Amino acid sequence: MPVHCTISHEIAGQLRDDILRTQYRAGERLPSERDLAGRFNASSGAVREALSQLEHLGLIRVHPGGARVQPINAASIAILGPLMALHPVPERALVDQFLQTFSALAVLTTRNAIEKANSAELNQIAELLVVMSQNKDNFEAMQPAWRKIPDYLTEIADILVVRLIGGNLKAQFVEQMLKLGIQPDPGAASTSRLLVQMLKSINTRDGSMAAAAMQEFFDKLRTSVSRAIVDLKPALRRAAVCK
Repeated sequence: MPVHCTISHEIAGQLRDDILRTQYRAGERLPSERDLAGRFNASSGAVREALSQLEHLGLIRVHPGGARVQPINAASIAILGPLMALHPVPERALVDQFLQTFSALAVLTTRNAIEKANSAELNQIAELLVVMSQNKDNFEAMQPAWRKIPDYLTEIADILVVRLIGGNLKAQFVEQMLKLGIQPDPGAASTSRLLVQMLKSINTRDGSMAAAAMQEFFDKLRTSVSRAIVDLKPALRRAAVCK
C-alpha cells in the first residue's frame, strides 16, 4: 500500500471524528487542502484522498470551492461504529438504537425463517436450541450455539436487505462491545422462555410465535446492555484515577 494511502486514512479518521464531535458543523466548510496538508504534515494528494473517503461516507460534499460538511443523518451507515467509539463509553441512546434495529431485523428474520424452513432445517434449529437449553445456566457454554442460530436463521430466511444491513451493523456493534468487555446477559429466565417458545414455534411452524419470543428477548437484552453501560462508567473513571 502506498504511504500516502496510510496517511490519507489517518487524516480521514481524524477529520471524521472532528465532524462527529461537531467541531465542524453541517453547512460549514472544511479548511482548504493547503491548510489541511499543513496541519497533518501531508501531501496534497493524501489530503485529497482523505476528502474522497469522507465524501464516500457522506460526511462532506466536495465542490470546486472546497469541501462542505453534510448533516450526520445523511451519512453512510459506516459511520455508526466510529460514532460509538467516539467516547470511552458509547452513548446509551445510540446503543439502544442499535439494539432496536437489531431487534426489528431479528424478528423479521425469525418469522420468515420458521415459515420457510424445511423439515431438515427446522430439526437443525431445534437441535441448536436444545444445546442452548442444556447450558442455559452457563452463559459461556451457551455462546457457540447462540452465535450459530442467528446466522442459520438468516441463511434460511434469505432476505438480502436484512443480510446486508444486519451484517454491517453487527460488525460495528459487536466490535465496540467486545472492546468494552460488555457481555450482555438478559438472565436465565428470559433465555429459558425464548428457548421454550422457539421450540414450540418450530413444532407448530408458527413464525409469529417465534417472532414474538425474539422480540420479548431483545427487550430484556436492551435493558441488560443499558445497565451494563451505566455500571461501566464508574469503573472507567476509577481506572483513569488509578493511572
